[in-house]
This record gives sequence, structure tokens and C-alpha cells, in this order.
Amino acid sequence: MPSRLKAAIPKLASLNIERSVAFFERLGFTRRYSDKDYGIVERDDVQLHFWLCVDARIPKETGCRITVEGIDGLFEAYSGESVIHPNGHLELKPWGVREFSILDLDGNLLTFQQAAA
Repeated sequence: MPSRLKAAIPKLASLNIERSVAFFERLGFTRRYSDKDYGIVERDDVQLHFWLCVDARIPKETGCRITVEGIDGLFEAYSGESVIHPNGHLELKPWGVREFSILDLDGNLLTFQQAAA
């Protein structure tokens, strides 16, 4: 059987695991695991992992992209939580996706995207 990649799981820097996990719970994710050094949240088929970091510059330089269905509803819900990046409002990109971005409390940039119809 040929090898095939099935999924990617982002591992993001966190300055405070409990705070990161609680932030994503507010956005509809479920806590799967957390201790003082590592955390995992999940929503639908997506997991986010967090590792404890002491350098505040690192999360400000990291992020990930998450493919979604129903991007309009997700954007509306997250807009109500005041987490949309100032330059990350929902828009059509030339590479064929509609996307928006949020910042978590440590500065990780998460971009949610859906293929343009």
C-alpha cells in the first residue's frame, strides 16, 4: 500500500497552557488533555496542541491554517467573541479560498479557510 498523509496537527506555543485551553473552549473546542506543560483541544476533526513556552516572541511568529465548512457562520460566531485579527476579516483570496484569521491570547495566528465556490 502506498503511503498517504492523512492529517496535520498544529503544535502551538503557549505562555500559559490553562489560559490557552480555556480560550479555545470559549471558541467551541473541547479540552482533551491539559497539564502545566502541554494541552490539547479538539473541535470536529481538528486538534490543536499547545506546548509551554517562556519566550513571548515565539507565539507571535507562529500560526496555522484550518480548512472549514460553513465559514460564514464561523466568522460571525468568532466576530462576536472579538478575536478576529485586525487585518484578518473574511475575504476572498486570489489563491481560491475565502478566509479569516484570529489571534489567540499569546499571539498565535489561526487562519480559517474554505474553498471558494
